[in-house]
Amino acid sequence: MGPTLNSIVSSLQRSGTFVNSLIAALTIGGQQVFSSFMFRCPCQVGKNFYYGSAFLVIPALILLVAGYALRSQMWTITSEYCCSCAPPHRSISLLERKLACLRFFSITGRALVAPLTWLAATLMTGTYYECAASEFASVDHYPVFDNMSASKREEIVAGFPCFISAPSNVIPIRDEVALLHRYQSQMLAWILITLATVAALVSRCLVRCCSPLTSLQQCYWTHHLRNERELFEQAAEQHSRFVILQRIKKLFGFIPGNEDVRHIRIPSCQDWKDISAPSLFCMGEDLQGHYSFLGDQVDEHNEESKLGDIELKP
Repeated sequence: MGPTLNSIVSSLQRSGTFVNSLIAALTIGGQQVFSSFMFRCPCQVGKNFYYGSAFLVIPALILLVAGYALRSQMWTITSEYCCSCAPPHRSISLLERKLACLRFFSITGRALVAPLTWLAATLMTGTYYECAASEFASVDHYPVFDNMSASKREEIVAGFPCFISAPSNVIPIRDEVALLHRYQSQMLAWILITLATVAALVSRCLVRCCSPLTSLQQCYWTHHLRNERELFEQAAEQHSRFVILQRIKKLFGFIPGNEDVRHIRIPSCQDWKDISAPSLFCMGEDLQGHYSFLGDQVDEHNEESKLGDIELKP
């Protein structure tokens, strides 16, 4: 893959529009597969509404929760600004709280893409809505049902979504009710799409109006957060390898890949107990550092680590 193609792929991955479009496409494809292989309306009185509503709403809720849970920024905001059981942190300024709120609204907007797409796609198809609404179809104005008992009428109407064999004079009514439900479902879908589009536009305008940053500062801040996380993850991985190699050498007398094993040693029982004890970073009174991601201060008085002849190999 050439550098030009790499840059294009990287740009698409960072593009919110591309990611949202991909999520929407995958959601629509999943909904079609889900409907084809799993959904079977029971066509029974008292069950159609709950079954159809469950397939319509529950997957949307699952997608919403997953949209929040799969975003690392959500856990960052939760741990730094919302968790009251954590050790006392530094004081958080009003500006930082506003920025955290803006990030939360951005996460919410992206988390809503999949559930709203699911609802719109299912309502456009109309299968789930037709099943759920079949029990409430009004057929009192059809003369054919005048001489039927209420229980018989409910049983026939509940069987409409499954196209169960019915008297010939009921079939046109069944088709008419199905068209009415399809019309209602698709109208709800278009209303949902319109409201979601307007809400997205208004919320984006409000975020820009209420943001304490200018457009250039917002652009810089977005790049800063992304680069900060990428560089921190690289540095954290390398630093942790150095520390682990140091501890391994202290425990075993050599490190992997080193042919000099003259100082090899067998760990004692106490050594195993020491390395098995849990170790928590930044717990207690002497907290060091905070998250902004890295914060604006570092402790320059820490003693420089002595790694000896440990060399990190790429």
